[in-house]
Amino acid sequence: MVSASVVRGTAVTAALMSLLAVPAHAAPLEPGTTRAGAPAPDVTGLWNDLRAAQRSGAPGAMARLEDRDTVHWAAVGVADRKTGRALSNSDRFRIGSITKVFSAVVLLQLAEEKKLTLDAPVDRYLPGLLLDKSITVRHVLSHRSGLYDYTNDMFARTVPGFEAVRKKVFTYRQLVNRSLAKPRTTKPGGAYSYSNTNFVVAGMLIEKLTGHPVATEYRDRIIEPLMLTDTFYVHPGTKIPGRYARGYLTPDTAGAALVDATEQTASWAQSAGAVISSTRDLNTFLSALLGGRLTSRTQLAQMQRWVPAGTTQAYGLGLRRRDLSCGVSVYGHTGAVQGYYSYAFASKDGKRSLAAVATASNNGTLHNTMLRTLESAFCGKPSKKARPAATPVERHDDIAPDNKLSFDE
Repeated sequence: MVSASVVRGTAVTAALMSLLAVPAHAAPLEPGTTRAGAPAPDVTGLWNDLRAAQRSGAPGAMARLEDRDTVHWAAVGVADRKTGRALSNSDRFRIGSITKVFSAVVLLQLAEEKKLTLDAPVDRYLPGLLLDKSITVRHVLSHRSGLYDYTNDMFARTVPGFEAVRKKVFTYRQLVNRSLAKPRTTKPGGAYSYSNTNFVVAGMLIEKLTGHPVATEYRDRIIEPLMLTDTFYVHPGTKIPGRYARGYLTPDTAGAALVDATEQTASWAQSAGAVISSTRDLNTFLSALLGGRLTSRTQLAQMQRWVPAGTTQAYGLGLRRRDLSCGVSVYGHTGAVQGYYSYAFASKDGKRSLAAVATASNNGTLHNTMLRTLESAFCGKPSKKARPAATPVERHDDIAPDNKLSFDE
């Protein structure tokens, strides 16, 4: 039996329901106490974070927090601005760069099967693709290849850039060629420099080494074994299967109307960002990964060989570590794709996980508001000493890092 709370309505309701969400066969925790040495989650704070995201411009926002045998979920706003249908945690959405974790898992499994060597040059498997034999698979998966991110130019103007590619179908090589036409950002093995190009190359590696589309490998290695019934890779299809939340793109011009960006090929992203999922499935996926159910301990340790990626972040192989104000570190990825901004992170042992999404993108205030969901989920109730007065604006990690309204996680 799993105890769960549904949080929707007023903040008072949220506070009440959070008290009702207790582990099966366990007594309610007193406010501020912890379980297994970790701060108790602040479910009311999580609710308030979602409400703040809605005030910041998202038509809807939702989160699912799983803490061992306790499940909390919350949703605010609408899934569809035209119909007014309320947002629900059963709604599917585009997860953007959280897809990168899927791609990395497949490659690490292939490494375990001796079909891939992480420190081998990409050229061994994709001869002539990158014209530089010093770029290794590890460099690609850790964003240290120096390959320019082609989305910088593609989405330099947010809405026109999106509309130009909304229905297009690209080959992997076409996307890589866009990158190769630009100077390198660093020498191979140099400092972390986020680039979607790296995980386009990852997709090419998966398909070359297996002889199957990435959709097949995601399905056979991750989706079906974990019974992720809300998770799909439909590229180049444009529709989200079943019940879903519509996503809205914020134009660069202040005050301009939101653009419904739900239907698109997502071909500009593919193995770097085209998966569709739900909050439930994302929690299941990350908990399984960090709990050692998808890779061997050896490969999971490779995934967690960190390089600096900002003041409070580090990056491994397709996996991001965020260091929170309370001293807790969480592991997962962010995802920004037109219309959606999402977080999927878990504790190191995978026993507490959070998946959260706001149904808008290209909004810096909104993105940093959603960042606070991690603090509420993993650090508990805030203290004056524990948290800064204001969260610094950060760039996101999927779309146009050079765009003034885009931010990198």
